[in-house]
Amino acid sequence: MAIGITLTLSPVVYQAVEKIQFVLVALIMLFVVVAIPAATTSAAWGALFSEGVGQVGFPVGQGGLGIALLLGALAFAGAGGANNLVQSNYIRDKGMGMGMHMPRIVSPITGHEEARPSLGYVFPTDDENMRRWRGWWRVANWEQFLAFFLVGVLSLIILSVLAYSTLGVGRVQEQDLAFLRLEGQVLQDVVAPWFGTAFWVAATVALFSTNLGIIDYTCRLIADQFKINALRDSRVWTESRIYVAFVWLMIAVGSLILLAGLDQPFALVVIASSIAGVQMFIYSGLLIMLNRRALPAQLRISGVRLAVLALSFAFFGFLSVLLVLDNLGGG
Repeated sequence: MAIGITLTLSPVVYQAVEKIQFVLVALIMLFVVVAIPAATTSAAWGALFSEGVGQVGFPVGQGGLGIALLLGALAFAGAGGANNLVQSNYIRDKGMGMGMHMPRIVSPITGHEEARPSLGYVFPTDDENMRRWRGWWRVANWEQFLAFFLVGVLSLIILSVLAYSTLGVGRVQEQDLAFLRLEGQVLQDVVAPWFGTAFWVAATVALFSTNLGIIDYTCRLIADQFKINALRDSRVWTESRIYVAFVWLMIAVGSLILLAGLDQPFALVVIASSIAGVQMFIYSGLLIMLNRRALPAQLRISGVRLAVLALSFAFFGFLSVLLVLDNLGGG
């Protein structure tokens, strides 16, 4: 409900999401920084380098790790297919460059909807525009590297070392949220009561920020596709109104699942993450096709980037096919 109210009442949705995520990520990083001297040990940091690589080989079948779980884990490790599909939507709403030519998603209640088409804009590839494009592309690359890759890798490493320092490996049976509860209790005993509580707050903030982003980008993708296809000529159903309608539909359906007592959170996560993995397969293929057929030659990716996309397409396609065969076989 808090996520729905936030997204519905934000005058410009992207600006509100960006500010909220910045604050939430800052809180998480504050905890991570404090955790290094307060709760990690030198032995754990040494084990990171001596034991961190683990067993060599494809991990399917080891410790109950199946195709669906592996596909979902790999998809969830990154932004996921749906999030990648709406990156251009975020760029548009950020108001940078090309985004200035497109209407933004706003609140139908507090925002001002713009009567402009949502079907895209291609700028002329003259010298001045290409200079601006290269400047934007450089900034976008650094932003992704610092905010997504570097912060993500460092926080994952530190949290893993924190768990190793306090709980070790193979010593506990708790899983899912029960593991988070146990970790917080151990931190309260080992470090201080306030630190265990801070761990739970950071975990809650992380889960909230993730769900805020998931609802936002999923509804952006749905609204975009409805507006440029089924509701293209509708004056009543603007992209912003479609977006808000699906925000509350997702919240209603999710609440009904919880109220119905469907006590299978792990199964639901595997289903959702597996779908994200299949989306990565489709998304990679669509992005290759877009670059080779639709974009001007000056804007197309090539070389290493194109090779990585092709590898992603083949890898996620391979896992997606294995997932289907695994389910058809009842495995």
